[in-house]
Amino acid sequence: MSITVQIPTALRRHTAGVGSLNCAAANLGELFSVLDEKFPELKPHLRDEAGQVRRFLNVYVNEEDIRFLGGPGYTFQDGDEILLVPSIAGGAL
Repeated sequence: MSITVQIPTALRRHTAGVGSLNCAAANLGELFSVLDEKFPELKPHLRDEAGQVRRFLNVYVNEEDIRFLGGPGYTFQDGDEILLVPSIAGGAL
């Protein structure tokens, strides 16, 4: 099974500029393990100290929020496109 992971510009400094990756992963845990191995600097931006998905990270599967598909245990399908989107806040007036 092959899925495509889209990595947004905000996280590419941790992937040596890589913006897209094809890999085999059955679920979010497996995907994060693949990303941890390929891009160790990315790990703290995906998981918290307990190994859970960071609260500020939104994960979309084929443009659908993974939370509405059953959460991190959702089983990916062949050809799925995964998008990792960190929430960005802050600023001043």
